[in-house]
Amino acid sequence: MSEYPEGVYALPESLDPEAYLIGTYIFQAETADYFKFGGAVAIEQSTGSWVRLPQETAELVDAHGVRVIDVFEVPDHEFDSPAGERTFVLKLAFPIVNIGYQLPMLLNTVFGVVSLMGVVKMVDLELPKSYVEHFPGPQFGVDGMRAAARVPERPFFAGIIKPSVGLRPEQAGELFYQMALGGVDLIKDDEKMGEVSYSSVVERVKACMAAEERAFEETGGRTYYAVNITASPAQMLQNARAALDAGANMLMLSHLTVGIGALQDLVAAIDGAVPILTHPDFQGVLSRPPDFGLSSHLTIGKLPRLAGVDVSDFPMPYGSVRVAKEKYFKIALALQSPFHGLKRAWAQTGGAMHPGVIPQVVADLGCDVLLTAGGAVHAHPMGTRAGAAALGQAVEAVMAGRDLRDAAKEHKELAAAIDAWGIYGEESGV
Repeated sequence: MSEYPEGVYALPESLDPEAYLIGTYIFQAETADYFKFGGAVAIEQSTGSWVRLPQETAELVDAHGVRVIDVFEVPDHEFDSPAGERTFVLKLAFPIVNIGYQLPMLLNTVFGVVSLMGVVKMVDLELPKSYVEHFPGPQFGVDGMRAAARVPERPFFAGIIKPSVGLRPEQAGELFYQMALGGVDLIKDDEKMGEVSYSSVVERVKACMAAEERAFEETGGRTYYAVNITASPAQMLQNARAALDAGANMLMLSHLTVGIGALQDLVAAIDGAVPILTHPDFQGVLSRPPDFGLSSHLTIGKLPRLAGVDVSDFPMPYGSVRVAKEKYFKIALALQSPFHGLKRAWAQTGGAMHPGVIPQVVADLGCDVLLTAGGAVHAHPMGTRAGAAALGQAVEAVMAGRDLRDAAKEHKELAAAIDAWGIYGEESGV
């Protein structure tokens, strides 16, 4: 194989599995030889350049070189190579020694210049135990938040403070109070509400946590408040500290706009004080094209879980932001499947969530799901408190194995929600 780059190709079995990260990519390129193309990508991402370098010794390549451990065409042509654009899968092994344990450098290495080398989508990233052990993972996760809320089995359900912008802290607090009376487990800011002139993070925390205490005195149930601290990295950390000082019991961050490294810093800075929820803003830019970008199960699943997120928000296939059902499953698996001992994170989903969708989502994802609604809570025909209660009534019915319409005979709030928005699948017979 003298016409191919030396020291670049390897069988996966020949490498120490604890010393490498494995990236998997789908390429589309006009190339006569995808093996050579893969070798060029490997060299560019590690020890080399477009010409051979004097200091690029065999010893240096052996210790630091990226290896092509698999490359194959789709479909798998055996005899005749097609002309024009070809689609192939490339698997690269990256030495951990090149990267360290900062997520920005991880992404810079596995999908930095690679993203500029053609039509390419990164579809997987395999991380060995020796690497994952350097990261905290969720500090609370599913089990920790269940224990704190004293909710051992059923799905969590949540409300969103709406309208998304324009509300003063006292208005947000009143909506919080009504939703908490309705029994929700968690209430979050909308992602568009941050540190603004008419509603600072601190004042919102004070108003909403006072409302939480009022509701607790009446219901005996505690409610998480995920206050949005999204800002520049430095301001984000200031917002976090101020929110905690004001009594916040949860923080929310749009980690893809602030940066995955800022999320790492936040987890380290608060040191397990409260759970952290991430929102998938900017995800469409990274993942929506089928043949370019980073797959969503990495950017809102595996990587935030690695960094320490307790709840990760993503859209469901049945609402206002349609996603492929397979991706929705894969994100949930990335958050909750065994991952070298890391705790499981909540799979939070929504986007036009209403009580009539809940049976389908629970059937899909099980009980360790956080069902989140905004419009269906506040636009409920009987008001915000009733909208929140209807979510809980739907969850109760699902857990009891009851048909929603049967349960609605006993709950006027659930009946009104079904009258307004129906039950998913009834019209199509799903």
